[in-house]
Amino acid sequence: MWWPSTTGSATSRTTSSAWASASNPTSRENHENLEGTLITLYDNPFSPFARKVRMALQQKGVEYESVDALAVGEHERLLRVNPRAEVPVLVDGETVVVNSSEIAAYLEDRFPTPPLLPASPALRAKARTWQRIADTELDSIIHDVSLWAWPTHRRADAPPSGLLDAGRSDLTSILARLESALGDAGFVCGALSIADLALFPHVSSLRLLGVALDPFPKTLRWNREMRALPVVRADLEHLKQSLAEKFGSGASPYEAEKVVWRGDRIEWLLARGFADWFRAELASGRAIIPGSSGKEG
Repeated sequence: MWWPSTTGSATSRTTSSAWASASNPTSRENHENLEGTLITLYDNPFSPFARKVRMALQQKGVEYESVDALAVGEHERLLRVNPRAEVPVLVDGETVVVNSSEIAAYLEDRFPTPPLLPASPALRAKARTWQRIADTELDSIIHDVSLWAWPTHRRADAPPSGLLDAGRSDLTSILARLESALGDAGFVCGALSIADLALFPHVSSLRLLGVALDPFPKTLRWNREMRALPVVRADLEHLKQSLAEKFGSGASPYEAEKVVWRGDRIEWLLARGFADWFRAELASGRAIIPGSSGKEG
């Protein structure tokens, strides 16, 4: 499930190389390529985009420092590397890379083994296509229909009439497309690719929204195989621990109420007929457009 960006100081060194080396013989070589420079990832435990990048880093055996840049106290630090105050942002020495798909491409160039893009041009295009579908179509719908489930918000109102049904319908249509795209090899492009890492955080949240995978046997099998991967098991454990640490007791480390809206998330709402509801959100001050104020959420 995706939860909102906001602004507790949380910086940790993630030593993924130790456990990744057991399943990835090239990870030790990748770590040596860093030449003493520790990558910093400005992320958030609940962002599907940050989860994709963390899994890519760990699959490649790259050690990095993680900063929960949406926690209270980290906002100014995030603004210095991304004026839009969005995560993830990767800093590798003097190189700053913003946007999860751009970060994934950078990591593929910087640490080419093990690859997360296929060798075939056609399959590389397929991997990028499904990464885009995850980052735009799936994210926009899940974001828009799950606002009332976010632990940071505790909204007293109900979703606008028809919103959840529209979301479930469109999510089911995307699952049907994924079912057709999956072959017999298990993953979207045969071998594990960035497409699978981009899709998993979104697809794994669908049950909580009342969208079942059972009508899609290939997708159900894919979900099981993904959950068996070391990087995915680590991702799910990190998510579970973060939920307990940040929302188990005491005040939330994130600012409540305001929600960040951008392109695809707004586009889906308007296309499905919820323009009036969105205008009311803007008028209430609960909606933030990136760049419209000095704070994200």
